[in-house]
Amino acid sequence: MSLDVSPALLEQAERGEVDEAAFVDCVRTSLPYAWEMVSSLVAQLKVDGGAFADNQTPPPDEQARGQLLRALASDAIRGALQRHFGVRLAFQNCHRVAVFPLDSSVDEKLTRFTSVRSQVLNQSPEFRDC
Repeated sequence: MSLDVSPALLEQAERGEVDEAAFVDCVRTSLPYAWEMVSSLVAQLKVDGGAFADNQTPPPDEQARGQLLRALASDAIRGALQRHFGVRLAFQNCHRVAVFPLDSSVDEKLTRFTSVRSQVLNQSPEFRDC
């Protein structure tokens, strides 16, 4: 199961629209490693500036890796995180998460980061089974 959905949030969904703040809180509590990763990268981007901030350290275990995969593979979760933090998220391999500002001046760097070429260049044997 990807998220620990509370009965109240499930009831909202059954009635119709879900409050996005409640959904974001569900993501925060259900996927704490992924949340902390994105939060820390957003903070790093704000402090350091630049075109993006990224993580290149593999997760400490498979549970943490799974959280990243669930957070970034789900359009709903990824979109909610992007809206909440006001950034664009990019993902390579099984752990390289990057946050980009919404500013269009970094579009070229985002395009390069998410290109097929960059994906190929960021492969290594130790990531084969991640």
